[in-house]
Amino acid sequence: MPVPDLRGGSFRLKCEQLQPVGAFKLRGAYTAVARLGDRRHAGVVTSSSGNHGLALAWSARSFGIRAVVVMPETAASIKVEAVRGYGGEVVFAGRTRSPEQMERAEAMARDEGLALVPPFDHPDVIAGQATCGLEILEDAPDVTTLLVPVGGGGLLAGICAAVVALKPSVRVVGVEPEGAAKLSAALAAGGPVALASTGSLADGLLTRSIGRLTWEVLRPVVREAVQVTELEIGDAMRHLYERARLTVEPSGAVATAALLAGRVPTEGVVVAIATGGNVDPALFRQLALARA
Repeated sequence: MPVPDLRGGSFRLKCEQLQPVGAFKLRGAYTAVARLGDRRHAGVVTSSSGNHGLALAWSARSFGIRAVVVMPETAASIKVEAVRGYGGEVVFAGRTRSPEQMERAEAMARDEGLALVPPFDHPDVIAGQATCGLEILEDAPDVTTLLVPVGGGGLLAGICAAVVALKPSVRVVGVEPEGAAKLSAALAAGGPVALASTGSLADGLLTRSIGRLTWEVLRPVVREAVQVTELEIGDAMRHLYERARLTVEPSGAVATAALLAGRVPTEGVVVAIATGGNVDPALFRQLALARA
C-alpha cells in the first residue's frame, strides 16, 4: 500500500503485520511444517523470541500436532500469551537471544522425537519467506529498491531468492537496529560474525549473527546494510500510525525508519516491508501515541 513520506512523495509498504499471526513468519513456519511429512507427527519445536514461535504454534495447530516454543525469559508477554493462545507450549531458557534457547530446543528434539524448525537458517523456512518477495514483484513489478528488516536473515534470503529469479536489477537493502548490526558486521568481514551482545526495542531482530545458510543465499545480492536508531524506530511507528493507521511493532518499523531518516535514497519505486505488528499496547502507546 502507498504511504506518504516526509518529502511530499510516497513509498509502498508490504503489510506483513496483517498476516493471521501478525507477522511474515507464518510463511516460513507453515512451509517448513508442511514439508516435514510423516516426520511432523510427534510434534515440532523451535527457539524464538516471539513471532516465529507464534507462526509455528499456528501452523502446528493447523496440522493437529504438538508445538513447543523455547523462549527467552525476557520475551514480550504479548508474544508469550499469543503462542499459548495458538496451543503452543512455552519453555523459558536464558536471556534475550542467548544460545541457551536453541540448545534447549535441540535437546527436546533429541529427547522427545520432535522435529526442529529453526527460525531462519533452514531451506524450507527461507523458501516460505521467498513468497513475500514473489508477491512484491507481482504487485509492484516496477520496484527498484526493497528495504528489508534483518534478524537472522531468513526473510532477507527469501527476498533475494525471489529477486534473483525474477528481477535481478532490484536493489535489496538490509535494515537493522544500531544495537544489533550483525549484517553490517558480516558484510565487513565477508561472512557471518557473532556479536558479543545485541540490544534494541526491536526484539525480533536481536539475533547475534546472520545464519550460515541465509548468508550463502543473500550474499550474491545484498551489498549494503543500513542502521537505524531507537528514536528513529519510534518515529517510524508513529508515522505509520498517523499517516496510515497501521499498528507496527518496532522490528517491523525499521525499514520505514531507514527511509524516513534518509538512510536510503528515494529515487525510483521503493518498497519497505513491515514485518510484524505484535507489540505490547503499553509500549505502542509510549512510542507511537504519546508523541502523536
